Amino acid sequence: MPDHPTVALPVIGAGSAGPTTRRRPARTLTARAVLVTCAVALVSVLVTALVAVPLAVRGAERRDQDALAAQARLAADVLRVRAVRQRDGAGDRLIRQLRQQQVEVYVVRGGRADRPGLPAKLVARVAAGRPVSGRRLVDGELRLVEARALPDGDGVVLTRPVTTGPWRRVLGGLWLPLLAGLAAGVAAGLLLARRLARPIRVAATAAARLRAGDRTVRVPVEPPDEVADLAYALNGLAAALATSEGRQREFLLSVSHELRTPLTAIRGYAEALADGVIDGDAVAATGRTMLAEAQHLDRLVSDLLALARLEAADFPLEPGPVDLTRLAADAERTWSDRCAAVGVPFRVQTPGGPVPAYTDPGRIRQVVDGLLENALRVVPPGAPVVLAVRPAGADPAAGGVLEVRDGGPGFTDDDLAVAFERGALHQRYRGVRKVGSGLGLALAAGLVRRLGGDIAAGHAPEGGAAFVVRLPGIPYLTRTSA
Repeated sequence: MPDHPTVALPVIGAGSAGPTTRRRPARTLTARAVLVTCAVALVSVLVTALVAVPLAVRGAERRDQDALAAQARLAADVLRVRAVRQRDGAGDRLIRQLRQQQVEVYVVRGGRADRPGLPAKLVARVAAGRPVSGRRLVDGELRLVEARALPDGDGVVLTRPVTTGPWRRVLGGLWLPLLAGLAAGVAAGLLLARRLARPIRVAATAAARLRAGDRTVRVPVEPPDEVADLAYALNGLAAALATSEGRQREFLLSVSHELRTPLTAIRGYAEALADGVIDGDAVAATGRTMLAEAQHLDRLVSDLLALARLEAADFPLEPGPVDLTRLAADAERTWSDRCAAVGVPFRVQTPGGPVPAYTDPGRIRQVVDGLLENALRVVPPGAPVVLAVRPAGADPAAGGVLEVRDGGPGFTDDDLAVAFERGALHQRYRGVRKVGSGLGLALAAGLVRRLGGDIAAGHAPEGGAAFVVRLPGIPYLTRTSA
């Protein structure tokens, strides 16, 4: 899109003009961004704790289990040196040292433990010569167990409590990262909210100025892409509004001029008749002139009303099957005499057979008459006006095409781009060549679109302008919804 000068926009606040609304703090973007970032930080800390604590506990238990296994191997080696029944004080000292480290030692002799508490299955497994490692219930308490077998059905079993230290350490230290996360969330939320809210506030200010009628407002285009897209959209809207309002002003000026011309003529002749300036045979001629001007005024008002109602849902349309060849023949009977009266050849080109279409015959005849009226207005004597009909395709359901071509001055490529805009060509060529009210082409385009077709302007082989109207061959409402 074209570059526009950037206008600095004030940020909406307590001192900005215009209506203000009382907003709850919790509903502002800043408050919501802070709440969201704090919630994210809180969830992150909790999720980290939920993942880290079990890992820490399992790691501590693995270390305790490995340490207990090493102690079990040492105890088994010491007791293996001498038979259990002949052991000396070295074994007793080892057992006392282990118990000082919260390690309980059970000695299995002949398939029986030296004291109660060990599960029978555990004792039987050790007596069978198989080691045991892992968690077991010992004396009703879940403990870490490492058991090693000795010769002759003897063995040694070491147990220690399952550690709970990591849970207490992690949970005890959770408040510090939680506070740090919340503080970081508040800071990040404020920074993020300010960054996000600033372009939104600028856009809101621009929209308020557009609503107030300022069409020179432009929003600075800056990253990220979403903010840049918003700025482009607002700038494009401002440019489109300025263009649209300019065309509306030109259109109103053109329409007022067209209304004033017949009204001035009617008023002048009426005053002349009232003052008795015109009498005798001139009265009839004056009446015909006033009638022609009144008819011109009536057509202009009718076109304005039709344009105003064109987009309404209750605009009267009666579509049905129509033979465009017959419609062209009916138009030939009307327009051949009118064209001949001003020295303009009128030709009708048809394929020789029916050209079916689905349209409103009265409205499409209104379009054809309007296009022929425009052509006859600008075509010089001797230059042709052509009404052509042809199928839109080999399939009858494809519809038909109507063409109105002339040998007049035609249009430039710039004219074709605005041919169907209200008053655009009228404004360009008023005072240069004969022009109408500036409404006919806009009305024709609107009618064709409402009938499910399309219309295009181009250059005619006869040297002037060409208007091509394509109409559907099946009910256009069904065709559009398909």
